[in-house]
Amino acid sequence: NGRSKNNKGHSDTCRCINCGRCVPKDKAIKRFQMRNMVDGSSRRDIKENSAYDQQEFYMPKIYIKLSYCVSCAIHARVVRVRSGDDRKIRYTTKIRNVKNKGSATGNDKIVSAF
Repeated sequence: NGRSKNNKGHSDTCRCINCGRCVPKDKAIKRFQMRNMVDGSSRRDIKENSAYDQQEFYMPKIYIKLSYCVSCAIHARVVRVRSGDDRKIRYTTKIRNVKNKGSATGNDKIVSAF
């Protein structure tokens, strides 16, 4: 139910970042977050007061992989509850630059030439 185990038998567990629940790694809702270490105004102050040249100065980012249990992901609105037909539609977080948006989400009909 709601896993991508694919005849594996058992999968590793990971912890929900919100409540700490043990969730199978293939069932957990995973998101990757890239964030600046400081906000914009503080970043500008740090750049102005740094000893390095401003063109060569690079403020590092924070890269975090978040994993939620299903109930916390729904509560935090990371994912939404969908109807039975809509649950069959797979989607990605990044829609690629495709002319036909239906082909990016897998909704367009494939017409064969035969």
